[in-house]
Amino acid sequence: MTTSPPSPVADDSPLADGPPRDHGLGPRAAAVLVFGSSAAVLVVEIVALRLLAPYLGLTLETSTMVIGIALTAIALGSWLGGRVADQVDPHRLIGPALGVSGVVVALTPLLLRTAAHGSPALLLLVASATLLVPGALLSAVTPFVTKLRLTSLAETGTVVGRLSGVGTFGAIVGTVLTGFVLVSRLPVSSILIGLGTLLVLGAALVGWRARRWRRASAVALATVVAGSLATAFAPGGCDAETRYHCAQVVTDPDRDSGRTLVLDGLSHSYVDVEDPTHLKFAYVRALASVVDTAFPAGQPLTAHHIGGGGLTFPRYLAAARPGTRSLVSEIDGGVVRIDRDRLGLAESTGVDVRVEDGRLGLRRLEAGSHDLVVGDAFGGVSVPWHLTTSQALGDVRRALDEDGLYVANLIDHGALAFARAEVATLAATFEHVALLGKPADIGLDPTASTIGGNLVVVASGRPVDAPAIQKALDARDVGWRIATGDALVSWTGNARVLTDDHAPVDQLLQPSRTRTAR
Repeated sequence: MTTSPPSPVADDSPLADGPPRDHGLGPRAAAVLVFGSSAAVLVVEIVALRLLAPYLGLTLETSTMVIGIALTAIALGSWLGGRVADQVDPHRLIGPALGVSGVVVALTPLLLRTAAHGSPALLLLVASATLLVPGALLSAVTPFVTKLRLTSLAETGTVVGRLSGVGTFGAIVGTVLTGFVLVSRLPVSSILIGLGTLLVLGAALVGWRARRWRRASAVALATVVAGSLATAFAPGGCDAETRYHCAQVVTDPDRDSGRTLVLDGLSHSYVDVEDPTHLKFAYVRALASVVDTAFPAGQPLTAHHIGGGGLTFPRYLAAARPGTRSLVSEIDGGVVRIDRDRLGLAESTGVDVRVEDGRLGLRRLEAGSHDLVVGDAFGGVSVPWHLTTSQALGDVRRALDEDGLYVANLIDHGALAFARAEVATLAATFEHVALLGKPADIGLDPTASTIGGNLVVVASGRPVDAPAIQKALDARDVGWRIATGDALVSWTGNARVLTDDHAPVDQLLQPSRTRTAR
């Protein structure tokens, strides 16, 4: 009895055991598709953080949510894309995946800014959809392309490895290009509209031979153009988009020379461009009360400011204490440009601004070189965590002379867990600490519940003159009280000391439910 030999794999099998055959997608085209789609996913993810910051805050929770949705989209797209590619000709799938992604990406600024003026649930739903849909479709491109390139069993590992590497490299380029180039040069809406247009054009190029896809491409491009025009009229526009913020300058209707610097929807600074000694915000008047009490009137100071914003307090010191030299570490160069172009910052005010991270700026200061260090840096409504730790405050202590003073603006609400932790951290670094705030917030009014908002903390190696500071607060009509000694120890309780190794600032902080924090 004889048996016939096994039949060879048919010539049109996608994995024939022999020389690879061209299935209509060359290696260069495959690499471009995988590279481009992977890069686009990361561009959308990074820019989404910028779009959401004005409405959700630039917090660890916001970043975690965006990253989590993006990773979910990548996993979902890779899994479903592979399954669908085994059932449908991938040639028919690549174009629609790129085209639909392009339309959603281009419409994202319009959709998010419109949804932001509805309920928070609607904003989260729209944000999730605008991340998940294009992320999943673009991630499905890689299995589609891989299916088309797997033409020979002899090259399976090579093809899969090559395309995987190309996709990872594309994601790296998308990340670096967005973080270092695009965001610093273009508005986020322009980045997404431009990317969406490129994706739709790519879809048209991939499916050019199919007449029905030509019509679909025309419709997609028309949608992108309409969405782009509508974005210009969407609510939530910015006067300027800096590297870190959506910035606006609002004129005070009750004071012609008054300007409010609004960053990501929050009022960060009030500046009187004609009278720097006019201080509107209560916390700035509290800062001035502390400094004017601690140092003789008119005495020039050597001051360092962590965070600049509208530079309200450096300008005040220059006007109230002629000869004062203020060095400011402000991380956002775009905000500094606004200070000069829109808020009247002159070169001869004694204020020197460096575009740098506040922690790095502290490290550059010489030991014992400063009379005063002012902490007023915020990302959203919280102090960046790396500026709150005992190590960072150790740098502050090192930079101050023996009679030097550290004053800092804090924001917290609810149980004030972050503020208590920061006071505990200061008490572990400085001999003398005081806290200024509304009586209910600092434990001096037991009949009222805590409200939250701004607090000013004072720390020094010399005693703090609490009665004199209280008198200055009353004279400026701040409406705040000062807590020191046993009262402050009782208020702080068993709060943790924040360190570089453990500083869960975003988790401790309870943000305000309003959008006016300062």
